[in-house]
Amino acid sequence: MLPANHPQRQQVADEIHARPSTALTTPSRASYVALMVAPEQRAAEFAHLCALCGDLGVAAPADGTLQFSARFGTLLLKWERHGEFSGLTLFADGASDAPFIETAVTLLPAGWLAQMPGSTLVAAHALLIEGDDRHTPAALLEQHFEGNIVVGAAIGDGAGLAFTDFRIHEDGYTRFLLIDHNFTERQSGRMLQRLFEIEAYRVLALLALPTARAQGPRTRAIELALGELTAQIAAEDGSTSDEALLHELTQLAAAVESSLATTEFRFNACIAYHALVTTRIEELRERRLSGVQPIGEFMTRRLSPAVSTCRHALRRLHELSDRVAKVSGLLSTRVDITRERQNQALLASMERRTGLQLRLQQTVEGLSIAAIVYYASGLVGYAAKAGKAAHLPINPDLVVGIALPVLFVSVWLGLRRVHRKLHAADH
Repeated sequence: MLPANHPQRQQVADEIHARPSTALTTPSRASYVALMVAPEQRAAEFAHLCALCGDLGVAAPADGTLQFSARFGTLLLKWERHGEFSGLTLFADGASDAPFIETAVTLLPAGWLAQMPGSTLVAAHALLIEGDDRHTPAALLEQHFEGNIVVGAAIGDGAGLAFTDFRIHEDGYTRFLLIDHNFTERQSGRMLQRLFEIEAYRVLALLALPTARAQGPRTRAIELALGELTAQIAAEDGSTSDEALLHELTQLAAAVESSLATTEFRFNACIAYHALVTTRIEELRERRLSGVQPIGEFMTRRLSPAVSTCRHALRRLHELSDRVAKVSGLLSTRVDITRERQNQALLASMERRTGLQLRLQQTVEGLSIAAIVYYASGLVGYAAKAGKAAHLPINPDLVVGIALPVLFVSVWLGLRRVHRKLHAADH
């Protein structure tokens, strides 16, 4: 009863359901690992995941799959491929006496995770336990976070508590503790997923900070060089030619564009990941606990300055690129004006030469009139002499003398007519 479907209708409709939250029972354990996987390692990563499914008797994901989940006995595995990293989340029901030692990762085949292609960017363990009066939050924090400064808050509008120290412990993992007061199973999964994403996106955002710090001295050097060039342009003392200044300015522009090409993606990714961190923190719906700094406040004080540094580095490069372009435009305009003046001087010189040639030509034309009249009068003289030889009553000298003014006027008028025709044809 409908027209034909758009080719991408089903794809975009399913996208909103691509990463559903996991329903968790309390108590539970979870582990999360984010791997930076190079493009050439993608195939090996997918093959490694398929090999695990084959070893444990589970159907492997189809080629081109970007999200995959499977249950291996008591272990639930979720794998997701993102733009520049892959995320692996493991869930295990129940707790243990040492929940951050006997983690969900320990239920994987020995050595499988270590052989996963890529490099570890984020690794975190999480423990979801029931809240009761026997274990106060202070005692639990001391037990699980080894005396580190902990941040946390009531989350889900008071449905539970979340704590972390955002530190990498001796086992290479960060730790999260969730205390369930009134979570639903889906809510537990959503809150845990948000905490893992906050940690992953926080680290991904901070990848740009070393780049910003390394870029600072180079940007400063370009700014100083541009200032010196601008001063030389303003001085106009002729110590350096405009062409040489333009060449140096072109090199500075190339250096700025090179810096932008190598860093802009990382800086823009930092801004995007920071926005995701902010969104995930808002979704926690935190309420402050007495004596504990909330996660959102911690990120504002610790993460936001680093992101501001990256924003400033990117803005500084763009502003420097604009300044170089403006100075280059001004110098190019000055070079063009100088060349225009040279061209005008050359044209004036050519005009003077043309005028001299014209006057010389006019002089030559005057001589040519005399020469033409001379030769024409010779012809008239020969004709008169021929008439005299024929016994006609003619004086050759008198005939030539009378013919000279006529010849002169005729030749002069003929040249005038030729000039008028040429002038009319030229216009």
